[in-house]
Amino acid sequence: MSDLLDWSAASVPGGDKRPPGEILGDVFGFSAFRPGQEEIVGAVTAGEEVLAVMPTGGGKSLCYQLPALMRPGVTIVVSPLIALMRDQVSALKALGIAAAALNSGNDYEENRRTLERARSGELKLLYISPERLSSVEMIERLRDAPLAMLAVDEAHCVSQWGHDFRPEYRLIGEVRRDLGIKQTVAFTATADRITREDIAERLFVKAPKVFLRSFDRPNISLAMTARQDGRAQLLAFLKAHQGESGVVYCQSRRRVDETAAFLASRGFNAVPYHAGLERTERDHNQDVFLREDGVIVVATVAFGMGVDKPDVRFVFHMDLPKNIEGYYQEIGRAGRDGLPATSHTLYGFGEIRQFRQWIEESEASEEQKEIERQKVNALVALCEAPRCRRVVLLDYFGEASEPCGNCDLCLGGVETFDGTVLAQKALSAVVRTRERFGMDHLITVLRGEASDKVKTHGHDALPTFGVGKDQSRTAWRSIFRQLGVIGYATPDRERFNAWRMTEAGWRVLKGQETVMLRKDALSLKDKTPKSGQPLPTDYDPKLLDALKALRRTLADERDVPAYVVFSDRTLMELASRKPETLDEMRGVHGIGERKLKDFGPTFLEAIRAYLAG
Repeated sequence: MSDLLDWSAASVPGGDKRPPGEILGDVFGFSAFRPGQEEIVGAVTAGEEVLAVMPTGGGKSLCYQLPALMRPGVTIVVSPLIALMRDQVSALKALGIAAAALNSGNDYEENRRTLERARSGELKLLYISPERLSSVEMIERLRDAPLAMLAVDEAHCVSQWGHDFRPEYRLIGEVRRDLGIKQTVAFTATADRITREDIAERLFVKAPKVFLRSFDRPNISLAMTARQDGRAQLLAFLKAHQGESGVVYCQSRRRVDETAAFLASRGFNAVPYHAGLERTERDHNQDVFLREDGVIVVATVAFGMGVDKPDVRFVFHMDLPKNIEGYYQEIGRAGRDGLPATSHTLYGFGEIRQFRQWIEESEASEEQKEIERQKVNALVALCEAPRCRRVVLLDYFGEASEPCGNCDLCLGGVETFDGTVLAQKALSAVVRTRERFGMDHLITVLRGEASDKVKTHGHDALPTFGVGKDQSRTAWRSIFRQLGVIGYATPDRERFNAWRMTEAGWRVLKGQETVMLRKDALSLKDKTPKSGQPLPTDYDPKLLDALKALRRTLADERDVPAYVVFSDRTLMELASRKPETLDEMRGVHGIGERKLKDFGPTFLEAIRAYLAG
């Protein structure tokens, strides 16, 4: 440990001299650290430079708050939002910790007193925005303050490769040097490799010790659905979440206002939140959401960063987030208490085209544009994933996982089919064109369209020319994206996104492996639900609960995932139709003859018992 940072309890007066575990219990009221916290707290208390990537709800704040109590002086916490500062300061004050914030939400006198308390060493934690911290006036006023440590929250904002880049964050490293602060620690919930490297370069004097905790939030159920009738889909979702607190995200302020008014007209306790509202109304609506049960806040992405409400039970996206990092951050508002929570996202290709148009029209460098293109492609791949959605999500962050049993795909909410022949056609086109062309050209060949480019390369003479004319371009794009997600072929960024084969892809071409694809993703233009197959919304919720309990028992007896017995959709239809005979049970989604024989009598008995009262 550096002697400049030797602030252990024995050698430095003024800090809390107890071991971290004792402070954790006595001050914060926790009996044990959450996974990963203790190691990070140990590194911070040892004076190390730290960059920690932890999932939302993983307890990032405590990793700098607790060490701040163990040394004399003030820890400056850089925080991006006034609401976040206010909530954390209030929580710390409630624990008896001397904390305050400098921001535009305070009057002049309050900010003056706060600054004096910081300069006198009375405060332990001082929250401040990056804009205010980097001002010349603030730097001069803090020069003679006993500054112990600099903690940067939402550190991904530092990086131009991150999803929420804020230029002011890039000045933090310079401010640290100007103020002579000896230690910096930084925390974020989302940072891929290139973002972590950028954070390390911008914030730290030397390479930080990096902690990468699992990105998985297994308590959050994941679902994504092609948009058909957004309001109807929202109502169907909320019917299963009556009386629960949740967040509904929309892309525009107008859509927020309209959606909040619509929900209020349907009897929901819904309030809007966006930057266009008067500050008093915005603050009031956030307070209502934080303090009352069963409130739905309809918001733009301006809402939620750092909101600590633990019992948010769901997040619903009316519009697709712009990238996977944003999606991950936003669904992380739910289930911070570790109890089951749900996320559901609607998507359509119109907004995806808009995202791509914004990228091309931006003034960013070509390197930045290419990164943003890949982020959009990864987001579309997540939407169209033919396998466990959590596996795809975690793979994006470089984390391997097994099927979760807690997403719409694992639970049977999405219909798949044997797409081996389609996959072989697509992969054959990749091989026949010598792995030198991108998706659009490959689709042109498959559909038998004799473009100038096709003729120039002689691809109209290939055996694969026209073998896929029965599928639309939209369907083929989906097929290629799904093949890329599964890992049968992949666009090579170093070769202008020309598709190349993988070992698994060669096995498919040789007939050694079956490929399952998502049926709905191949026909997103068809916005009319198939006759007789709409997702039921008029089911009996109490009966549904009883059927879910029975399903769990049967699954446990067989030591299989619950969806192997019946999917949620099947149970919803049973709870809606309430069949009284095996014959009436036929035709319910997901019930074939074998399952009718194996499980039908048991579920019929449960339905009859429920109806008998």
